[in-house]
Amino acid sequence: QVQLVESGGGSVQSGGSLRLSCAASGPYYRRNCMGWFRQAPGSEREGVARIESGGRTSYADSVKGRFTIFQDNAKNTLYLQMNSLQPDDTAMYYCAATPYGGSLCLNKQALEYTYWGQGTQVTVSS
Repeated sequence: QVQLVESGGGSVQSGGSLRLSCAASGPYYRRNCMGWFRQAPGSEREGVARIESGGRTSYADSVKGRFTIFQDNAKNTLYLQMNSLQPDDTAMYYCAATPYGGSLCLNKQALEYTYWGQGTQVTVSS
């Protein structure tokens, strides 16, 4: 079983930065594909960034150039560095994992992920 615990959310002003962390436990082969998703009130959960076991990454167009997904395998932790935050980035952010990696990981939608964290709130004020 995989467990994911997010942290690092908070309230920042427009233009600020935050780094989200996702501490993972459980067999590594069950989390070959990991991602960050977000959901604002009244909206569907959307993919923000994904990373597969080989290190390749993908990003939503809305965050390209501002967000960076990376992981520290020694610490079993996934990160999302968020710079130049805007009010539209306000949402609950979730960490997710699935055993199925490879290139298909980079386009996986929320329904394709098996494991989810409880979420961490990010609020950006103008």
